[in-house]
Amino acid sequence: MVLRITGKVEGAEKLQRALAALSGPQLNQAISEGINMGAGRAKNTMRTEMQSVFDRPTPYILNAVQVFKKATPDSLEAVITPTYMGKKGVDPQKILAAQEDGGRRADKKSEVLLRRAHILPSGYQTAIPGDRYGGPFPGSHDGRGNLRGAFIASVIGYLQAYGDAGGRANTSAKRKKAIQQHGSRRDKSAGPVRGYRFFVAGTQQKVWTVEGGEPVLKAVGRTRGKRLRPGIWAAMGPAGKDLRAVVMFVKTPNYTPRISLEQIRQRSGVDELVPKWIRGRIYEAAKKAGL
Repeated sequence: MVLRITGKVEGAEKLQRALAALSGPQLNQAISEGINMGAGRAKNTMRTEMQSVFDRPTPYILNAVQVFKKATPDSLEAVITPTYMGKKGVDPQKILAAQEDGGRRADKKSEVLLRRAHILPSGYQTAIPGDRYGGPFPGSHDGRGNLRGAFIASVIGYLQAYGDAGGRANTSAKRKKAIQQHGSRRDKSAGPVRGYRFFVAGTQQKVWTVEGGEPVLKAVGRTRGKRLRPGIWAAMGPAGKDLRAVVMFVKTPNYTPRISLEQIRQRSGVDELVPKWIRGRIYEAAKKAGL
């Protein structure tokens, strides 16, 4: 997702006289200033558009929209794009690719790990449980429809999904026993959650077809006979009889395009405004030069 802003010098006789009086560097400086004014407007419009079309976009995504490259006297073009700003997190361009072009979104880092550990089946991605499954698991989400990184990392470690390379991040047997008896010290926002254990209800198990065509399957171990949707679940309470959905496995969706760079350009008005701002900067430059 990249928006480029350039500018043309257009105007009547007064502008032509100002142009003739300015040197090359002075002229290019004035043009670059007008282009950069347009870039700032386009950046704000892109952020506003994201807030309008996305459901509770994170500050990470909104703040990633930057004037990646400002216009200079030597390069009369500005570039606005969501930019990877830090050492952590996912490249915003990967996150937004499906929103601009449609199609399948890229896997999240957690999904890559779960798939590599043969927990997340091919053709599926993860989702936060909806109200019909008891809503988000306590302490698991950020309030914006996203799983908290620290929480999903603890789940992946509990399920021993980090593999050989990240084996030290996997939860030890001693720690797992403590969690099963008393819960996790990290779950401060989880309320009175006492011991629990995570387990996987996978799509490889026996599946029934029910209303809406959704798969229903039998869980394993103590929960045999329960019918659960594919995903990661928690068994809590006395004898682990209280089951809560933690992460759901859903068929990989195909997104329709939701954001258009052409629409952003039109709504920002930069194609009409930048030439006006360039003319104003040229007149100011000529006036300062006493021309």
